[in-house]
Amino acid sequence: MKQAFLFITLWALVSTSCSKAEHTEAPKEQEIPKPEQEAPKGNISKEKVKQFFVKHLLGKTTSFQEGKTLSLTEIAHTQQEIWQSWKEANQSFSEEKLGDLAPLTNATQGNRWQLPVNLEANATMPFYWASKGNQPEKGYPLFVYMHGSGDKHKEWANGKTLARHFEDAPSAYFIPQIPNTGELYRWWQKAKQFAWEKLLRLAFLSGKVDANRVYFFGISEGGYGSQRLASFYADYLAGAGPMAGGEPLINAPVENCRNIAFSLRTGAKDNMFHRDLFTRYAKEEFEKFKAEDPQGFVHHIELIPNAGHGIDYRPTTPWLKQYTRNPHPKKVVWEDFPMDGIYRKGFYNIAIKERGAERVRYTMNIVDNKVSINVDEVTYKGIERSPRWDLFTKYQKTHIPLQKGKFVVYLNQNLVDFSKEVTVVVNNKQVFKGMLQSDVQHLVNSCATFFDPERVFPAAVEVHLN
Repeated sequence: MKQAFLFITLWALVSTSCSKAEHTEAPKEQEIPKPEQEAPKGNISKEKVKQFFVKHLLGKTTSFQEGKTLSLTEIAHTQQEIWQSWKEANQSFSEEKLGDLAPLTNATQGNRWQLPVNLEANATMPFYWASKGNQPEKGYPLFVYMHGSGDKHKEWANGKTLARHFEDAPSAYFIPQIPNTGELYRWWQKAKQFAWEKLLRLAFLSGKVDANRVYFFGISEGGYGSQRLASFYADYLAGAGPMAGGEPLINAPVENCRNIAFSLRTGAKDNMFHRDLFTRYAKEEFEKFKAEDPQGFVHHIELIPNAGHGIDYRPTTPWLKQYTRNPHPKKVVWEDFPMDGIYRKGFYNIAIKERGAERVRYTMNIVDNKVSINVDEVTYKGIERSPRWDLFTKYQKTHIPLQKGKFVVYLNQNLVDFSKEVTVVVNNKQVFKGMLQSDVQHLVNSCATFFDPERVFPAAVEVHLN
C-alpha cells in the first residue's frame, strides 16, 4: 500500500451573516472569492493517519490538520486506504470487542461490555451477538433489539427467544441486557449511547454486517428507547420499529426520520403513560410531513384495535427488512437536540463545530450542484398537559433563522458533480461558489466523525454564521 496519500485542500471558511430580513429576501448577487490554491503539501504517512485515529479513539477530539490534494481519479483508492488505516487503528485499540458472530440457536452465553464509569457507575452490559441463516454477499442486515422494563434477566432471555422466531433471516442480532435498573433503566441514556456508537463502529469494521441495513427496534421500555434513538441516530439506520411505546415528540423529532423507514405499533387500548395518545400524535405528524414531502417519511404507524399493552410483535422486523439506507440523501432535515445532555457530532454529511443554540434545525436540499441549507433555532412551547402525569403531551414549535454557529458540509460525488462548479447557499446567502478540491484531510476527519464506511468524504465547505 502506498506510504503517501495525494490530495487537494478545499477549505471554504466563509463568514455569513443572517438576519430575519435576509432569510426572507434573497440578497443581491455578490461575487464570492474563489478559494486560493495552496502549494502542494508534504506527503502524509499511513502511520501518521493511524496514530491520529488511535488518539481519536482515546477521546482526543482535535481535527487532523495535515492535507494532500487528490485528483478525481485518486479519490476512491484513497478512501479505501483511509478506511484501512481506521480499521488497523481499531484493531490495535485496547477495548472489549464484539467477539465472534455465533449462530443464534447456539447462543447460550453472551458477551459483555463494561461501560465507562464516568457515564454510569457499575454498568456492565451483557449481550448476545448472533446470526440466523447464511451471510449475504454484502453482509447481514443487523437488528438491534431493546427489551422491556420487567425483570432484566427474564426480559433479556425473552429477547433471544423472540429473535429466533421472527421471520427475518438471514439476519444478525445484537441483543443487550440493560446494565442497571430503576431510573437507569433507559436505553437512551448517555452510557447506552456509548454502547450504540461502539456497536455501530465495530459492526461496520467486522465484515459481517451490511452498513446500509441496520435497524433499531424494541418493546415497551425498548419501544420508548428505539423511538428516541431512531430520531437521534437516523443517519446510521435503514429503519426503526418501536412497539408498545410512544414518546412525546420533543424527545424524538419526526423530521429527523425523513430518510428512514419508521414503524410504530401500539395497542389502541394501551393508555398507560399515554402510549396510545403519543402513537396517534406520531402518526399525525408523519402523515403531515409525508403530505408535504412525498419522497420522504416512509412509515407504518398503527393503533391496533382492541389491543392493550400486549400485541403481536412478529410483523415489525419483516417490514423493516424491506428497506435499505441511503447514506447520501440530497435532502436532509435534522433537528440537532441533546439526549441525556449529549449531542451528536454530526448527521449525514453535516458536522458541527460550534452550536449557536440549544436546538438547531438544518434543512439541506441539493439540486444539481447547488447546496441550499436553512439553519434555524428551534424552541418549544407546551400546549397540552397530561391531567394524570406531570408532563406535556403536545408542543408547538417555532423556527427562527439562526445567526451564530459553525458547521462543515461534507460532500462527495454521490451528492454533487466534482467536475463542475458547486454553489453553497446558507439562509439565502451564497457562501461558496467554485470547484471543489478533494483533500485527505477531509477523508480523515469525516471518517473519525462518522466511523462509517459510506461516509468518508473527500471535500468540505466550512460555514460560519455570525
